[in-house]
Amino acid sequence: MRRVVVTGLGIVSPLGVGVQHNWKRLLKGDSGIVKIEDIDLKDIPVKIAGRVPWGKEKGEFNIDEVLPLKDQKKNDTFIVYGMAAGIEAMKDCGFVPETPEQQERCGVMMGSGIGGLQTIYESSLSFNEVGMRCVSPFFIPSVLINLISGNLSIKYGLKGPNEACVSACTTGAHAIGEAYCMIERGDADFMLAGSAEAPINVLGLAGFSRMRALASDFNDTPEKASRPWDKKRSGFVMSEGAGALVLEELNHALARGAKIYAEVAGYGVSGDAYHITSPSGEGAKRSMQMALKKAAEHNVSLDDIGYINAHGTSTIVGDVGEALAVKEVFASKIKNVSMSSTKSSIGHLLGAAGSVEAVYTTLAIQDQICPPTLNLEDVEDELKDMDLVPLQPKKREIKAAMSNSFGFGGTNATLILKKYE
Repeated sequence: MRRVVVTGLGIVSPLGVGVQHNWKRLLKGDSGIVKIEDIDLKDIPVKIAGRVPWGKEKGEFNIDEVLPLKDQKKNDTFIVYGMAAGIEAMKDCGFVPETPEQQERCGVMMGSGIGGLQTIYESSLSFNEVGMRCVSPFFIPSVLINLISGNLSIKYGLKGPNEACVSACTTGAHAIGEAYCMIERGDADFMLAGSAEAPINVLGLAGFSRMRALASDFNDTPEKASRPWDKKRSGFVMSEGAGALVLEELNHALARGAKIYAEVAGYGVSGDAYHITSPSGEGAKRSMQMALKKAAEHNVSLDDIGYINAHGTSTIVGDVGEALAVKEVFASKIKNVSMSSTKSSIGHLLGAAGSVEAVYTTLAIQDQICPPTLNLEDVEDELKDMDLVPLQPKKREIKAAMSNSFGFGGTNATLILKKYE
């Protein structure tokens, strides 16, 4: 059996840019959710979002460090975020293939749930007002979801698998899971995997607001808006950013003396076959069970799972549904598990959520600490027997950890990572 390990991490989130910068702020209990001040929201009731901070200071996003000026307007922001996370992960892993033989064994799997929404919106307005001559010749490649993978493949000479996942809010977990499967079955030795999203504009906010999915009760206190499992939760907070992981076949990593963060031990997928936006809970349970079955092949049992990074979006139905599914899967062992939602700090990054949360889950294993669930002040009655890590991080033994992601269309994915030994 080919073992797969994590050797590089990269992140762009509302808490800022850079893995260590993010992790410190997350454990400190900081929030990246802010008032929207740069967009004319008209009659949209939601006035907050998880925004990536732009600037020249440490921890801020500087596009000049990602692309030269001539290429910046040729790519939608989601591509730029995805590239930034991928570049950090590649630098972190310390390896770039050089020979044709190496290049052909290294690939990339970066996805997005929506893609270039802002560019599509702006180009549509321009076409409507002026006509075709105002549509950029770079319009199509600037919005295609697979162009994160395409650009990173070109930048680093990754000539192996070059693909992209698109599965709503499950995209990031699927990208990592499918990359893991490619390495395990021998299609590649090295995969850069993750996802990115940049959905914060009037069209995205209006669309989700019309669905009544977003929190609009905390416009004056944005840091309080994302509150998974709390009785005052009223919807999720839309956010932007990207996450990337380098996955590598164990012997390939050992041969070059790579730093190993964790080992990927399990991956489960399922479909609800129930409703396009409302989760059933039953599909989530099967996803977790499938991942645990796979993890058993790597000597990971239910007893070894010390931490769960929940999908936990802060929605009325979804939060309880996932938690009850977790309770069914873990049964009497639920008291031995800590579960938190890092969306309480950064909001919901849609297609980028699963990859960013996989980074946080990896760090939780490395540092043996569970990040907190912010704003969890009055937990739902039926969940009071669960350790949901309210308000403060929790040090504990974490032999293995689970990360859940669920998306519109009833698509589910679960990743299990373990401490490398």
